[in-house]
Amino acid sequence: MKLNADVVIVGSGVAGLFSALNLPEEQEIILITKSDLESSDSFLAQGGICVLRDEKDYDSYFEDTMKAGHYENRKESVDIMIRNSRDIINDLVKYGVEFEKKDGKFAYTREGAHSRPRILFHEDVTGKEITGKLLAQVKKLENVKIYEYTEMTDVIIENGKCVGIKAENENGTCEIYAENTILASGGIGGTYQHSTNFPHLTGDAIEIAKKHNIRLEHLDYVQIHPTTLYSKKPGRRFLISESVRGEGAVLYNKNKERFVDELLPRDVVTKAIREEMKKDGTDYVWLSMEHIPKETILNHFPNIYEHCLEEGYDVTKEYIPVVPAQHYFMGGIWVDSDSRTSMEHLYAVGETSCNGVHGANRLASNSLLESLVFAKRAATKIKKEETKKNLSERKAV
Repeated sequence: MKLNADVVIVGSGVAGLFSALNLPEEQEIILITKSDLESSDSFLAQGGICVLRDEKDYDSYFEDTMKAGHYENRKESVDIMIRNSRDIINDLVKYGVEFEKKDGKFAYTREGAHSRPRILFHEDVTGKEITGKLLAQVKKLENVKIYEYTEMTDVIIENGKCVGIKAENENGTCEIYAENTILASGGIGGTYQHSTNFPHLTGDAIEIAKKHNIRLEHLDYVQIHPTTLYSKKPGRRFLISESVRGEGAVLYNKNKERFVDELLPRDVVTKAIREEMKKDGTDYVWLSMEHIPKETILNHFPNIYEHCLEEGYDVTKEYIPVVPAQHYFMGGIWVDSDSRTSMEHLYAVGETSCNGVHGANRLASNSLLESLVFAKRAATKIKKEETKKNLSERKAV
């Protein structure tokens, strides 16, 4: 089967959906996703989304992001993300996203490695709130055709340029030809035994890019989240959001002694947990929410509370066992500040891409923001290039 479109988007997380929403309505868009529409890691994000609170916050936000990334971040990209953060929040509110408010104003929470509260949230299911609302908007678009359970198997290249993708589903194989292709297919968690990611996220776009010598960057930059609920069951690990520690949760070793500053960057906390587990000969450490008011737990972290209860732990009364697990991929397909890859007409956004924002270690709650900012920039660049092309064609006539 052969299909044609102006743009083909691979992935149904926030990056893919926001790309579709920011492309012109007159462009025909095909969006494919490897599983069902809601099985993207964007839906799993608990903590929140960062935003520049005011101009006085710029320097500390920039420094927090750089410090967490071990100063290996691309400064231009960090600046772009921070400067565009408020516009992104305004866009989300316009699409119906609801963030926690206090006295009619946004309520901000704090997470590890942030010097001040600057994170907007919706209970402990911020990713579900944002992604769900964006998905509802995309479903309304008449110019977007969606194919679930459809897997990209390759890109189509002609004269050194990307002209679409090859894909397959239960009906067979197909070729989707498009003027522009946007890869938004998520991370690599499915290749790990213990991960917070969906198991079908296996870095397909990375492997395809490698095959065609499309530039890749920092493939060894993999983030381990320090606190996932310990379980002997196979499958995805349940994340205990960093905002829990931001609100006062503490980590204990087997002797119920604190051993680390819980608000240090993720890689530092992860290292401390692993060292403590090795020293104690244990498979986990304890996380205690004893310093968080019960009302805050039930209102801010209802999903975490319910899930832990299902696993036999009442977080309002007892400690829970936690262990580090693979969480996020900072490397990926190299892109410029407009999300263009090294191949013409091929873009990459979200966790699939590497625009340098995160450096060697992502700052908490920067992922949703980074995905949205650079997805919008990809769509904007495609619009500009299309306008330029139309103008030159008119002049030629």
